[in-house]
Amino acid sequence: MLFAVVDIETTGGYASAHGITEIAIKIHDGQSVIDSFETLINPHQYIPTHIQALTGIDNEMVADAPDFRAVADEIYNLLRDKIFVAHNVNFDYSFVRHHLEACGYQLNTKKLCTVRLSRKIFPKLPSYSLGKLCNSLSITLNNRHRAGGDADATAILLGMLLANDSGNVIKDTLKKTSKEQTLPPNLAKNAIDKIPNTPGVYYFKDEKGKVIYVGKAKQLKKRVCTHFTGNSNTQQRQNFLKDIYSIDFECCGTELMAFILEAAEIKKHWPENNRAMKRFEQKYSLYYFEDQKGYLRLGIDKYRKNGSEIYSFNNLLAGHELLRNVAAEHQLCEKLCFIQKPKLACTNHASGNCAGACIGEESVALYNFRVKRAIKELQNLLPSFALIDEGRNEDERSCLWVEKGKFYGMGYISNYSDINDLESLKSAIVPYPSNDYILNMILAHSDQFPRKIISLNQNHISDLV
Repeated sequence: MLFAVVDIETTGGYASAHGITEIAIKIHDGQSVIDSFETLINPHQYIPTHIQALTGIDNEMVADAPDFRAVADEIYNLLRDKIFVAHNVNFDYSFVRHHLEACGYQLNTKKLCTVRLSRKIFPKLPSYSLGKLCNSLSITLNNRHRAGGDADATAILLGMLLANDSGNVIKDTLKKTSKEQTLPPNLAKNAIDKIPNTPGVYYFKDEKGKVIYVGKAKQLKKRVCTHFTGNSNTQQRQNFLKDIYSIDFECCGTELMAFILEAAEIKKHWPENNRAMKRFEQKYSLYYFEDQKGYLRLGIDKYRKNGSEIYSFNNLLAGHELLRNVAAEHQLCEKLCFIQKPKLACTNHASGNCAGACIGEESVALYNFRVKRAIKELQNLLPSFALIDEGRNEDERSCLWVEKGKFYGMGYISNYSDINDLESLKSAIVPYPSNDYILNMILAHSDQFPRKIISLNQNHISDLV
């Protein structure tokens, strides 16, 4: 049995948008390292300043390094018949597999996580981050946060885990379990085995690999199996089951994240068997523009996908109610805000609440000053926070990012990463489309669990994440 101990350095926190800047692979035969591979990699993208500071790898260092495609074949051949080992293995494996797939290689190996194994074989240590774990076990760790140094230390750690595994933890970890399931006629019997009972999103695909249904679940396997039970023999149901040839899934840290991912994936794939989520559309937003006389004008209009809205609403009544309150508070003209019909006299001007911008009695500068102040106050009311919650496993936590009243995205943070500021935290976030349906779910959850919230107005977050 051969192990490939891997460590990588990257430009960010998720594989689909970030590159690998360095990789080290140590081939371990269970007793010692018998082969080694290490190289810098040109990611062909900017390395953020905070990552340069952490790893010491800057843009100049990788400028003349090979890109991943140039070394993909060698990396794949080193890994393909080995057990992939890493400290927090899911991070390293996701990056390496993603970039190998982009080069035409399909990596599908067993994995071992030295964090999880250490918790079981060396229980009750103060910390299982690589640096502190090495201190506890007297492992020399040179060149911390560089691929070669971290991989060397992880290889020594693997040897200690193998030598001290009296309970066969590693052997049990590598076992595969299987269950017989009642499946649609064109779905393989082992299709369900790989699905975990965790929150997530699942995809039913047809013979050509096209997504025909997207669903979310608090318990993936349990929910998927419910599609194949019951006594309904309608033609629609039978055709649906007959069309299912494969199932893919993506695990999420929480049920809320599964809701959000499902909404985004339905919009992306537009599956023929999804209906309810297709019907949701954000309807109205508050916009502003400058008219021909130079006055800034606020108004409610139908939501525009690429518009720069100030606020958004699900119905026109809610929008007009907010706009009336804003106009009253800041003495804005209701005619210029399109609340009153243009042909009627301004009722606010008659009552003294309008200074006459609608009839040219108030200067553009004075009126626009109040409009800008109103816009700024509205924007300041928009929530900006990160919601920290459970991750997909015990080694990470999830993060939902809301900025200026819009859902920005979500991602996962390793419990063993060095994240001390909001910039580092945001680098782990995958952008997602936002709408009121998603935002309202997040706001409701944040109201219910305020202890999970980190305000984006603070700078130091290490105590919280």
